[in-house]
Amino acid sequence: MIGKLSGRIDYRGTDHVLIDVRGVGYIVYCSDRTLAGLPPAGEAVALYTELLVREDLLQLFGFTTLVEKEWHRLLISVQGIGAKAAMAILGTLGPDGVGRAIALGDWNAVKAAPGVGPKIAQRVVLELKAKAPGVMAMGGTVAQAQGTEQADVIESDPPKARPAPAPNPNASAQAEALSALSNLGYAPGEAAGAVAQAAGDAPGSDTSTLIRAALKLLAPKG
Repeated sequence: MIGKLSGRIDYRGTDHVLIDVRGVGYIVYCSDRTLAGLPPAGEAVALYTELLVREDLLQLFGFTTLVEKEWHRLLISVQGIGAKAAMAILGTLGPDGVGRAIALGDWNAVKAAPGVGPKIAQRVVLELKAKAPGVMAMGGTVAQAQGTEQADVIESDPPKARPAPAPNPNASAQAEALSALSNLGYAPGEAAGAVAQAAGDAPGSDTSTLIRAALKLLAPKG
């Protein structure tokens, strides 16, 4: 399994890049959002990758963060969501947006992705809502992981790649808030939704602030 590639971009297509790794070119498909953040041709790059294997096709998909990669893996596990649709959802919402939409049950946000209808969007939210807390707690970029993987990494030694976008700054606080709410007996789905909404209302909040805000959101109305 190819889990990460580091090399130089030979060329950029509309939905993919060709990465030269020590003379071997790898075509890596990326979302529109990921492509927009990559350097121009000729510069160094590093991406987490997911290899999709079919009877007559091998395709590599590239991601700048582990969160994005994990959402892609989960999205394609939903019936009716293929790799193309998963990339469309990630390109439209971004990994943080996907997590927030699913945690809040906002299937209309998922439906905004090209080629995703209302029934499929509802299925995505229903099937993945319980898994949102674990993914939302993830963080890290390719730059931070350089040199930490061995078996599934293909690396080259050109100049260091441009740093990938930083992870959500309060991902740790969100994870701790989710854990606290779970310990209080709240279901993973409702806890994730409340924490996601609290984090969206006040980006950068610390753990205690997120917990207080989430508890207010979870309190019985009326």
